[in-house]
Amino acid sequence: MLSKFFVKDHVKSALMEDIGFGDVTTESIVTEDEIFNAKLVSRCEGIICGLEVFKTVYEVLSDKVEVELLFKDGDKIKKGDVLAKLTGAGKYLLLGERVSLNYIQRMSGIATETHKYQQAIGDLPCKIVDTRKTTPNFRAFEKYAVKTGGGALHRFNLSDCAMIKDNHIQVAGSISNAVRLVKENLSHAHKIELECDTLEQVKEALPLGVDIIMLDNMSLDTMKEAVKIINKQAIVEASGNVNLDTVREIAQCGVDIISSSAIVAKAPTLDIGLDM
Repeated sequence: MLSKFFVKDHVKSALMEDIGFGDVTTESIVTEDEIFNAKLVSRCEGIICGLEVFKTVYEVLSDKVEVELLFKDGDKIKKGDVLAKLTGAGKYLLLGERVSLNYIQRMSGIATETHKYQQAIGDLPCKIVDTRKTTPNFRAFEKYAVKTGGGALHRFNLSDCAMIKDNHIQVAGSISNAVRLVKENLSHAHKIELECDTLEQVKEALPLGVDIIMLDNMSLDTMKEAVKIINKQAIVEASGNVNLDTVREIAQCGVDIISSSAIVAKAPTLDIGLDM
């Protein structure tokens, strides 16, 4: 999902932003010839994600730094674990510190938060998935982190799937007209998802042959009734008011998918440090 050339280009851009015309602090203190050791250390428990991205930062910066990864993405880590060992020119170890940590802390935080949600669902036949509420130009990394944390992925961008939401329905004039217009223009390879706020909309949607029906911000009782009405005629997705306290109850309603922006947008960064 994260191809090497894509990651390298992204890392180069991030380093250019951070370094600017030079690190006036590091270049005043250490030279390229001074060799140091460093350790990437976890300060808390979680799911590690982004190790190869972390390593790529130093590969892009210099061939004078060696990075030995001691864990792999998706591993559970605890406070005090040494995740990687680094040896090389002190100048480059310090130059890459902030950018490399930004990637791995953010990605590990999302993987950890996703893992919590999927664990809350437990053995129920339901998947937690992400949304498009992501950081601009960082979506691929955030979605990779969701997958690493045990979640599944919703559409990557607007061209992946036709999702008819309330504003589309408003513009089209009705659900049936919105679905008709989309079907007239859609490739055979795309699915159609329809957002429904009420049971009446669910009943209107079923004869139209949409692939996915999203139950948006429905109460638990209404959601259970909607699942009965749909009766396996479409994939059922629940969205809205999803958090760690509610996600299991929502899954127990019989839905197939629970989409939540919280696993990305509200995920705290994982506390990981680089110790020289």
